[in-house]
Amino acid sequence: MVIEELIQAAARLRDDVDIIGQNLIQDEKIDCVYNPLIYAWEPHKAFIELGGGKGAKTLLLGMNPGPHGMGQMGIPFSATTVVRDLLNIRDLEVKQPRDLHPKRPVTGLNWHKEEVSGTRLWNLLEEQYGDCEKIFSNVFVVNHCPLMLFNGERATNITPDKISGEYAKELIQRCDQHLKEVVKIMGIGKVIGIGKYAEKRAIEALKGMNVEIVSCWHPSPASPLANRNKGKDWRENISSVLP
Repeated sequence: MVIEELIQAAARLRDDVDIIGQNLIQDEKIDCVYNPLIYAWEPHKAFIELGGGKGAKTLLLGMNPGPHGMGQMGIPFSATTVVRDLLNIRDLEVKQPRDLHPKRPVTGLNWHKEEVSGTRLWNLLEEQYGDCEKIFSNVFVVNHCPLMLFNGERATNITPDKISGEYAKELIQRCDQHLKEVVKIMGIGKVIGIGKYAEKRAIEALKGMNVEIVSCWHPSPASPLANRNKGKDWRENISSVLP
């Protein structure tokens, strides 16, 4: 029942944000939008089926897809080896984005480059808990916004906090609503925002609900905190808030 409800909620989010994404383009806020919940729906659905019903009461909340991770495979903080070897999600169809940008190709589960944030996060979860059965009995992972947003000839990745206007506000509100749905469906008691933006969205979306909200450093290699002491400080930081 939980898995079915999570899939239905993700499908509603998929369809709603797709319309908003096209409005952002028409409003000239963004040049190109990818919606991995459409073209990578099969692995995304498989991820929910794998982890959504194992009883986790802690949610790890990311910001939006990375171009080497969820942008390829539809799975939050995914990385090719993680999806293949830890989650054992393989041989599922990944289609192409509606408007494929030449600088942002999509090859799905066979993507050649690892998403460093993903390998760091999932490797730590494996060290902390063990196999994916044990991981998902403790935590589940969701991105606040499922869209990838690009600007310019080089298709620079734009995070949702860097856009403005009516449709940007609508996008964030719709994603807040989905977060609230996931928390209710799973009976989540604690949300860990991976980075301050995710924490901020959780505080706003879950106002008035009996949910503990904390944050940890983002594992991005662009973050000095994540790289400090060869990643040791980041591992200690996130471990201190994990169940």
